Amino acid sequence: MAITREEVLRVARLARLELDDGELARFQEQLSAILAAVSKVSELDLTDVPATSHPLEIANAWAEDEIRPSLGLEDTLANAPDRDGDYFRTPPA
Repeated sequence: MAITREEVLRVARLARLELDDGELARFQEQLSAILAAVSKVSELDLTDVPATSHPLEIANAWAEDEIRPSLGLEDTLANAPDRDGDYFRTPPA
């Protein structure tokens, strides 16, 4: 499956990339090679392969939730570059 120059331009525009003609040609070739490699998966007989979300069997290693004391106000704001009373002061958007 070959990707067209227009498709590369569209992806570049979505990613806000400015590409010159050489880069467009190189990306068109590289993306076409990637699509060709990925399309080979469709040639495999995967009827007995279970669906997975991850190639390795993993389990969440999350710690149990524990109630712990939080930082006090002064410790929380100690490294604030600017504060307004009990609040962080941030620059306007």
